[in-house]
Amino acid sequence: MQDVRKPSPEVFAQRSFVRTKRDTTGNSLNTEVHSAPAQRWSMQVPAEVSAAAGEAAVLPCTFTHPHRHYDGPLTAIWRAGEPYAGPQVFRCAAARGSELCQTALSLHGRFHLLGNPRRNDLSLRVERLALADEGRYFCRVEFAGDIHDRYESRHGVRLRVTAAPRIVNISVMPGPAHTFRALCTAEGEPPPALTWSGPVLDNLSAARPGPGQGFGHQVTAELPALAHDGRYTCTASNSLGRAEASVYLFRFHGASGASALTLLLSALGLKVLLLLGVVAAYTTHRRLEHPATQDTPPRPQAQESNYENLSQMSPRSLRAATCSP
Repeated sequence: MQDVRKPSPEVFAQRSFVRTKRDTTGNSLNTEVHSAPAQRWSMQVPAEVSAAAGEAAVLPCTFTHPHRHYDGPLTAIWRAGEPYAGPQVFRCAAARGSELCQTALSLHGRFHLLGNPRRNDLSLRVERLALADEGRYFCRVEFAGDIHDRYESRHGVRLRVTAAPRIVNISVMPGPAHTFRALCTAEGEPPPALTWSGPVLDNLSAARPGPGQGFGHQVTAELPALAHDGRYTCTASNSLGRAEASVYLFRFHGASGASALTLLLSALGLKVLLLLGVVAAYTTHRRLEHPATQDTPPRPQAQESNYENLSQMSPRSLRAATCSP
């Protein structure tokens, strides 16, 4: 829901006055209208606009100028931070005779012109508000063409963004002398209050400010010297709500003396047994792949005889074979 404070005009326009001449009897003779000098530049903006993060806000801005019935080219601009030199977040331009102001710049696509500059209205709509959008904004109009003139709000309108708490970081960090400490950072508007709860701590025990305390919309609380293992919870709260996050601390407590020696020897013995088991399994696997074979004597080969097939030889061949040395 948006909250707008009463507008505060920076310059007031001058007024006209009427003078009537009368005769001695009091009858009206003629009436003369005397206008003040041409209307001056002025801008009306509220002192502050408030809206919740994630919603939309409208920054009203209306103006007057001394150039009556001006229909030449114009440019509408919104700045953030400071007048004249602050970064532009929105800019649009309208051609001669046109009421359509073509957007040339819209930061992150979240700034949109709601008013009509031809009707002296530069009101701006900001969508999807974030805490970073909080600050002061300044409207400006520029005339070009035959008339070159411009005017910008000097005081601007302050945009205030509210938000329920949100925890952005929680961690456990080592401290001096082998101790540990916990840090919790949260953001919100109004800035949230931070408390810790955990082992041997009273519920919602207050924590001392940590580094970065009060930086912008963020606050940090430190819980020093965590003495016990367990769960530590950080709670952030303001008028719009609360948020929680937890971190766990578990430290290793080693054995001493004979217990430590026994534990070491047991671990070494287990490793030796595992190694022997692996070697035995490998040997068995190799034997199954390559079974052993018995050594058998070589079979004697029959000697070739010159007397084989004597019955098949002719008598002449037989005599030659018999008489051969």
